[in-house]
Amino acid sequence: MRDLFRPLKGRDVSLHAAAVTFYAGIAVVPVALLAIWLTGLAISEKIVLELTNRTLSALPDAIGAPEALTKLITAGLGLTPLQALASLLPATLYGEGLRRAFVSLRKPGESLVGWRGRILWLPVLAAAPALLLASFLALPTTSGFWVRGGWWSVLGVVLSFLSTWLVLTPVVIWVYRYIAPGRPPWRPTILIGSFTAANLSGFLHGSVLFCALPLDLGVPFGGFTEIGAMVAVGLWLYLFHLVLLAGFAVTHTVKTYLSDDSPTEPDSPAG
Repeated sequence: MRDLFRPLKGRDVSLHAAAVTFYAGIAVVPVALLAIWLTGLAISEKIVLELTNRTLSALPDAIGAPEALTKLITAGLGLTPLQALASLLPATLYGEGLRRAFVSLRKPGESLVGWRGRILWLPVLAAAPALLLASFLALPTTSGFWVRGGWWSVLGVVLSFLSTWLVLTPVVIWVYRYIAPGRPPWRPTILIGSFTAANLSGFLHGSVLFCALPLDLGVPFGGFTEIGAMVAVGLWLYLFHLVLLAGFAVTHTVKTYLSDDSPTEPDSPAG
């Protein structure tokens, strides 16, 4: 089992995960805004609002999640083309953060590492409407089961987990195959990418459960609940990226067993 994480041996993985979380903290809102804006252009704002309203009402409101997401969706749908263009710069920072972490763990010293990560993150942003629409189409069903209570809620969680897993899988595969250096073969990338996406889906649902707990997040911060909520989001993002980095390590470890040991393709910013 230890051999699976050999690329992480001697590395401060916690520090790398924290670094990616910093980039993600800057990029997460611009990425969400762009995804919502592009989806609204593709299927109309009215349909987006209809698909998300029931889910927003079903979310736990202990730390104000429904209100925050409502504002996010409204802001995303209301973006102007100029605002969308301005959001693109911080949104691509996530790709830079991922690339820097992967390169630091596997192949330090790469040139233009930040720009490579930014450029290779753009296809994910371009695919955002399709990915977000797939999630939105599942929302009325999963939310409907959740609000019915009992075993219907369990079914809703299972279906929500599966739909999130399916949406995350191509994103994680792209991250491991193109944004990360080394270009591993398709077979280990697909297998480990899919498994990692399942774990990430579980973490995301765990964060929703955490929001439902009757916790006063402001207690450690002198009563500032907003700060406590921000720190909680940062913690979940940190755990999210620990799993992502672990999956990256396993992908490069098992590739020699699941591939024909042929040389990997060279990296290129164009993907």
